[in-house]
Amino acid sequence: MEQVLMRIENAKAYYKLEKFSVRAVDGVSFEIFEDEVIGVVGESGCGKTTLSNLISMNILKPLTLVEGKVFMKINGNFEEISSMSREEVKKKLWGKEITIVPQSAMNALMPTIRMAKYVEHLAQSHELNERELLQKAEKRFEEVGLNPLWLKRYPFELSGGMRQRAVIAIATILNPKLLIADEPTSALDVVNQKVFLKVLMQLKRMGVVRSIIFITHDIATVRQIADRMIVMYAGKIVEISTMEKILQRPFHPYTQGLFNSVLTPEPEIRKRGIAVIPGAPPNLINPPNGCRFHPRCPHVMEVCKEREPELREVEEGSKVACFLYSEERT
Repeated sequence: MEQVLMRIENAKAYYKLEKFSVRAVDGVSFEIFEDEVIGVVGESGCGKTTLSNLISMNILKPLTLVEGKVFMKINGNFEEISSMSREEVKKKLWGKEITIVPQSAMNALMPTIRMAKYVEHLAQSHELNERELLQKAEKRFEEVGLNPLWLKRYPFELSGGMRQRAVIAIATILNPKLLIADEPTSALDVVNQKVFLKVLMQLKRMGVVRSIIFITHDIATVRQIADRMIVMYAGKIVEISTMEKILQRPFHPYTQGLFNSVLTPEPEIRKRGIAVIPGAPPNLINPPNGCRFHPRCPHVMEVCKEREPELREVEEGSKVACFLYSEERT
């Protein structure tokens, strides 16, 4: 039986501005299991990065958790981390339970601060011995293929791929249970992408991290490493499935459109070529009624314009939010 590491229940995270709210994550529920890699995919602006902020409890105004709860297993017991203060989250979770490799991780390091300084800051924030933590950092640098002496260097002295690995080394010094990688390969060339993925999976095999959330728009990349895939559209989860099942049969029309817009090794895909999803994602200040994909969907029905489909299990290991697979389609 799979052990649950984190549980998200009907979470709504909005960017609350003076005159309106951007409904970036709007009523999502799912579980993260121990020892798994989840890929989160979708177009730009679908809520992937906001979801990563929600999971890591990195919530700063104007982002607001409007509704819902987030639970995480800490020392064998589930705790509601969404009710913690920011100071409690920083002390209890960040670095120890959850860590994040942010977008543009190569630029996440201040150019005027030596990398060892980040390790010292980590030791101070968690009241740990600085010398011992620096020794752990040296070992982690070796594990990701970096010379430990580079801890004494400034970030600009390293190449882009090396800075990326330095970020993941520093982020995982305390062996956090969950690592969130937000578009970590988008700024890397193909060679460095492969190196980064290899390092990431090596850390998981070594038990440095237990589970990984890999957020990307690149389906070809995520299919190499993920056990399950979450497909997001306009702040909603439209499909969750094991990687094996979703590659064999994507249920949601949006998932099908995403897959059809990417060249993959399957002979039928290569023969058919690339297709595009018509239209553009909706404005999340005022999203359409019913299913948010219905203005772009080739299978739209009247019920899709009127009611919002629930995320339901259509077969073991696959959930989809679509009236095509519901008795409520008429």
